[in-house]
Amino acid sequence: MITLKKPFAFCQLFASKRITFCTLSARWLIAFSILTVSVSSCHSDDYTPKPRGYFRIALPAKQYRLLDSIYPYTFEYPVYAGITPDMLAQQEKNWINVEFPRFRGRIHMSYKDVSNREMLQQYSEDARTLALKHIPKASSIEQISVAYPQNHVYALIYNIKGMAAASPYQFVATDSTRHFLRGALYFDAIPNSDSLMPVIDFVKKDIEHLIKTLRWKP
Repeated sequence: MITLKKPFAFCQLFASKRITFCTLSARWLIAFSILTVSVSSCHSDDYTPKPRGYFRIALPAKQYRLLDSIYPYTFEYPVYAGITPDMLAQQEKNWINVEFPRFRGRIHMSYKDVSNREMLQQYSEDARTLALKHIPKASSIEQISVAYPQNHVYALIYNIKGMAAASPYQFVATDSTRHFLRGALYFDAIPNSDSLMPVIDFVKKDIEHLIKTLRWKP
């Protein structure tokens, strides 16, 4: 507790005509000290900080449009996403990004022509290696097989779980004879699956829809 000793002592330096000023100043000091003590008494040594929370992310309604252009494949992608060429691999004219500007994320998609079974096996093994690179920072990697024989689409999804995984969802799709497509989800943020989980789960549905509507051009 703070105690004021001789609150009027400093007033003796002034003449009697200034006694009003001194009295008001002393009263102000007393009021200030009481306020300080009151605030100090509210402090508790048992204070426990609240756990850090995350901002709620507004998710748009699901709606899709068709990608049908010069690429050797077509699929449906969300209206809240955009298509951009891969500027880091300009020699690969069929590589694209499905951009999600609202979420600062993208699905990086790379395409390869297949002319024989050896090439298909090599591309599949390369994709598997890229997915398994996340093992040191992943808690688990779930592999999900998906097939749409009527569309000649056979896909394998890598669901990569773990707070520090840089790409939490990847897939490969092929018709097993001519086409091979790989996709990987990335975000422009420090990997943290806890804070990104609502968005990751949301975009997973878009990737699953993309695979379901995937078609190969002759």
